[in-house]
Amino acid sequence: MDAFGYLIPYGLEWLNLLVRWLHMITGIAWIGASFYFVWLDNSIRPPAPGSELAKKGVSGELWAVHGGGFYNPQKYLVAPAELPKELHWFKWEAYSTWLSGIALLTIAYYFNAQAMMVDKAVADLSSLQAVGVGIGFLIAGWIVYDLLCRSPLVKREGWLGLTVFALLTGAAYALTHLLSGRAAFIHIGAMIGTIMVANVAMVIIPGQRKMVQAMQAGGLPDPSYGIKAKQRSVHNNYFTLPVLFIMISNHYAMTYRHPQAWLVLAFIMAAGVFIRHFFNLRHKECIEWRYPAIGVALLLVVAVAIAPSRPAAVAAAADPEAQFRQVKAIIDQRCVSCHSAHPTQAGFATAPAGMVLDTPQQVRQHAMQIHKQAVELKAMPIGNLTNMTESERTQIAAWFAAGAK
Repeated sequence: MDAFGYLIPYGLEWLNLLVRWLHMITGIAWIGASFYFVWLDNSIRPPAPGSELAKKGVSGELWAVHGGGFYNPQKYLVAPAELPKELHWFKWEAYSTWLSGIALLTIAYYFNAQAMMVDKAVADLSSLQAVGVGIGFLIAGWIVYDLLCRSPLVKREGWLGLTVFALLTGAAYALTHLLSGRAAFIHIGAMIGTIMVANVAMVIIPGQRKMVQAMQAGGLPDPSYGIKAKQRSVHNNYFTLPVLFIMISNHYAMTYRHPQAWLVLAFIMAAGVFIRHFFNLRHKECIEWRYPAIGVALLLVVAVAIAPSRPAAVAAAADPEAQFRQVKAIIDQRCVSCHSAHPTQAGFATAPAGMVLDTPQQVRQHAMQIHKQAVELKAMPIGNLTNMTESERTQIAAWFAAGAK
């Protein structure tokens, strides 16, 4: 039974690894397709009036060279005169990314919600409550976004974009006051990802199916379906850089552990939107350097605002050995249940980030990481599961300031 109990977290870790890998692969395929088609849509040029292409209904074409061959993609404003026998649908990249992402969210967060989602200093929630909050925001995010896109705001793209950004910022504020910072960030990413895949599944693909069905019935497709699909596709394109940041944010506790983490996330998401907008304009041969400049400025503001303060000078300990014994005792009590060659904390088969703190030599080796995570960021112990006190953090700070001897 003990061996079986040990193999469960080990098996979950392998499952986490494989699903995370799958999520990255499918995400690259989906985002790559988004980047390519927005580039293509912005790069095609209209044919000459009266030309054969114009008579065929081609609204734009492009010649390109890649991989030793020449390509000539053409776009029809509504549809070609005849439906081709083979028609490729870009949908499984989106569906696979979302399904693998939800699976990863379940494995990494929902199966171990008390450790990964709950921070009792933020809100004293049960595991079930934390998971309910997370899932609730995924569903509510799509519903509110979709209603906004069906409102009169849809005719004013700028105001719609600002309103959606306000929706995400408000969700970030609420989640950082309900869940741990790390879980809050991941759920904003999952909420955006859910909006993106729902755009594909509920607007883009159904609209395209209706256009195909109209052609199969011998009629003309309704162009409004193409207009709506294009709008949602462009929205998805602007969501990509914020989502990519959130995917890696769990490695950077300085962002999600900040007291105003929701505002940090809002600034970084805005920077991603401005940078993406620069590239989208550049595809149209319109170079506006102000947009990446604004994005970089926002990132610099965040970097300066969340920079750690200079540690106060600490007098050398009268007895360094005694000081280290106290620190080692704190680490043994508060950290080693996870950061050990054989973790005892439920849900952990191996030490997080490979950081093992069983011996004095290992503690000294990782002194800088211990200080950063436990003192500067207060990100560890994760969710403060082992109840490290402020006094204990101060003792670690004093030991580190004295040279971590």
